[in-house]
Amino acid sequence: MGAALEGRSLLTLSDFSGLEIRSLLDLAARVKNQRRHGERHERFRGLTIALIFEKRSTRTRCAFETAFGEEGGYPVFLSPADIHLGVKESVEDTARVLGRMFDCIQFRGYAQETARILAGYSGVPVYNGLTDDFHPTQALADILTLEEAFGDSRGRTLCYVGDGRNNVANSLLIICGKLGVNITIVSPPELAPAGAMVSLARSFAEESGAGIEITSDIDAGVRGADCLYTDVWVSMGEEDKLKERMELLTPYRVDGRLMEKTQNPECRFMHCLPAVKGNEVTAEVIEGPMSMVWDEAENRKHTIKALMLATLGLV
Repeated sequence: MGAALEGRSLLTLSDFSGLEIRSLLDLAARVKNQRRHGERHERFRGLTIALIFEKRSTRTRCAFETAFGEEGGYPVFLSPADIHLGVKESVEDTARVLGRMFDCIQFRGYAQETARILAGYSGVPVYNGLTDDFHPTQALADILTLEEAFGDSRGRTLCYVGDGRNNVANSLLIICGKLGVNITIVSPPELAPAGAMVSLARSFAEESGAGIEITSDIDAGVRGADCLYTDVWVSMGEEDKLKERMELLTPYRVDGRLMEKTQNPECRFMHCLPAVKGNEVTAEVIEGPMSMVWDEAENRKHTIKALMLATLGLV
């Protein structure tokens, strides 16, 4: 695995094969087990990572900083107030400079193109910590969490309910298509995933055997799901759409009744967080016994550590 992924960037999971994603998940399970058993390593000793954040973050920032720092590496946080990224200095020039000083770069921001330029000009691995289009490190944590609950994820059914064209839904479509996980996106037609994204996921599913379904029929869509997944109704940068989204998505709220409509008493719940309790999910569900959101949040760290170990050639 190390040779295959060494030096690679993760901008979208489309660029990784199903076997490569599988290897990252297996490594993540291993490093999580090491941490749980008190093993301490310094695999990033002497290495540095630049953490560029245009958007605020709790889990992504903490996952990258702790994963890198506890292994002896030195993370440097860079906000728009700290550097000239795209302002006074081009993204290309910033990438060239950071690539000379850091061993890898994480970018969390708006444009997927910014992540692409950083990867193209820096000469070091670049990790997409979230853009408007994709959230690949979240999807890795999601599947690890699903597998901790059910074992092999292949053939399981993940049902995403809500805003079906956001970055989380896009990345779930890709990773499920790659790994043979059945995925149903349940959303109003106005917020259905882009046709190109669905076609891409289905092209991956042809090889893996995954089922890809898109529907606005809530009852039929959730029936038989092993896990219901939702996200906030208004993503960062779309705050002016709150009223419109409330009207469209209120019927898609994940509550106790919706969990029952899966007709699966073992159905679990996931959310990438932060959550607006009472909007996309009720407190009853997110705080209930079938919720896996806290395991999911922790797994951001372990999957991110695995990604960095593999792409820096340390496994």
